[in-house]
Amino acid sequence: MICPTCGKLIGVGEPRCPFCGAWRPGLYGWSPVLQRFFGSRLDLVALITGACVVLYIVALVLQPEAIFQVGGGLQFLSFLSPGTRALYQLGMTGGFAWSQGWWWTLLTAIYLHGGLLHILFNMIALRNLGQAFSQAYGAARAFIIFSLAGAIGFLVSNLISAHPSIGASGSIYGVIAALIVYGRRHGHHMLTNQLWQWAIFMFALSFAMSGVNNWAHAGGFAGGWVAGTTLQPRDDGREHPAVQVLALALIGVTAVGFVLSFVRVTSVLMMR
Repeated sequence: MICPTCGKLIGVGEPRCPFCGAWRPGLYGWSPVLQRFFGSRLDLVALITGACVVLYIVALVLQPEAIFQVGGGLQFLSFLSPGTRALYQLGMTGGFAWSQGWWWTLLTAIYLHGGLLHILFNMIALRNLGQAFSQAYGAARAFIIFSLAGAIGFLVSNLISAHPSIGASGSIYGVIAALIVYGRRHGHHMLTNQLWQWAIFMFALSFAMSGVNNWAHAGGFAGGWVAGTTLQPRDDGREHPAVQVLALALIGVTAVGFVLSFVRVTSVLMMR
């Protein structure tokens, strides 16, 4: 295998790289598997989009009586909206979930959406930005930044308002921030100018609309900036196995979080 630190050819079972001294560069034989998974098999945009679409459909099925109930200040965004109970069952953050200390909802809420246009807008933005983002940072780093940005955005929102909240928009703001960091580092001034213009326009638009969680957007942008600065991609494009393990851990924690939310909320409903 290729040492992820120095790029030299080494044995998979080496306890330390004989060239750079990196500890367990082969991760007990799992490093090549991770390299193949994140290098060629993982389509980050497809993974996130698929998860959001599937969970949106599941939320509609869990509470079908709420589908055609239109309400709120921005009614067109609530068309084909999942019900509150279904969203809590799948991991909505804030409100009841946050009062119960369900911290994992900071991750699960990223993949939930409150209406057809809500998920459509976010998935279009992700499609426009996601491929360049994944190529710039690598699939593992990109997923970590996406997850941390969304979680930090919801954390800021919960600490300030604690209103129930869902959606990938905080993570998408984090993607924009991380791409700005990348563009500044590599001297892509046209890219950074376009991203700043897009970010400012999106912030202005969101403040002009009711029912939009601007605290999550601002927190997501800040989280993406910090994560993008911390997880700078290597010039040779390789990702360290530790980064890949962290990305897999986040996927695992998020998946378990959906199960925990469903079990906890369903058990509460059964006791009533």
